[in-house]
Amino acid sequence: MQSTGGYAARFLSVFAALSFSRFDGESQPTHLPRTLAVSALRQNIMKDVNNMNKLVPQALLSYLIGAVILGLLLFVPAWTLNYWQAWVFILVFTTSVNAIGVYLSIKDPVLLERRKNVGPAAEQNVAQRIIMSLAMISILALLLYCALDHRFAWSPVPAYVSLIGDLLVALGLLFTFLVFRENSFGGSTVQTFDDQKVISTGPYAIVRHPMYVGVLIMMTGVPLALGSWNGLAFLAIVLPALVWRILDEEKLLKKDLSGYIQYTQKVRYRLVPYIW
Repeated sequence: MQSTGGYAARFLSVFAALSFSRFDGESQPTHLPRTLAVSALRQNIMKDVNNMNKLVPQALLSYLIGAVILGLLLFVPAWTLNYWQAWVFILVFTTSVNAIGVYLSIKDPVLLERRKNVGPAAEQNVAQRIIMSLAMISILALLLYCALDHRFAWSPVPAYVSLIGDLLVALGLLFTFLVFRENSFGGSTVQTFDDQKVISTGPYAIVRHPMYVGVLIMMTGVPLALGSWNGLAFLAIVLPALVWRILDEEKLLKKDLSGYIQYTQKVRYRLVPYIW
């Protein structure tokens, strides 16, 4: 999405100019003939329309790739396509994630680029590499286990519980989206940037790590959405890893981010208000 985000933003700006500008000379430079100005504008519009045409298939390709990967992880171990919970989950998750990606590609491409730098190898210290490795393994294992749970009916959940799980997945991703809107420094790795400042508004006024709140909500919803009560047991791995990451992250922020210590004194809770 990063390479197409600039095209989308430029197209929108040109479209706005075309919609609201006047062609009676008031909005054109005085030194440029009217016909030349209109011709130049038309050329720019055609160029950006062509670029926009590239954005749509790239967005669809990203959507399809994500759906195929999730489908393989769920339908192969389940050994059936008759798994409606997986179909709904893939639709909810893939649509939500790609919607966030499209938004960031247009509104905050720098943040989107930071979010691409993800995984154990991208982390700067050993502890975070271990945490990210555990997280990736846990998520993969969770998806495979839920699919097997469906196949062998170890701990099926009622249909309405699966739908509640899908709502939790969407809610968690929505919460993450709100964090992205508030904080352009919300990268995928634990690090600080030269121009970074402490964010204390929006969800950051409630807890210090609202992005992880969204992750926790989503991870609670995933096993339910996929029809597995037993899948909730994976939270016993995810939650300690999340706590470890937060504590290690705060050591860095207190040391390298100016004003963060004062922020921790103002916002007392890290993850859950009145608890921790």
